[in-house]
Amino acid sequence: MRFFEFAKMIKPIKPLNPQQYRVYSLKQNVEKSKLALKNEKERQKRQKEQERLRKSRMNPQSQIPR
Repeated sequence: MRFFEFAKMIKPIKPLNPQQYRVYSLKQNVEKSKLALKNEKERQKRQKEQERLRKSRMNPQSQIPR
């Protein structure tokens, strides 16, 4: 493709007015917060699993079925 063919495909983006920008930034904050919450829950889950494994290694008698 030639340059002028690309120029036809790309539409210019208008700048956001203050109200639109506020809505846009609030949406971005929501997405970042959801991602941060998900990451924190995963981190806590991994930490809990590591603690469980550490305890089971320290007390191997509790793992023997009777």
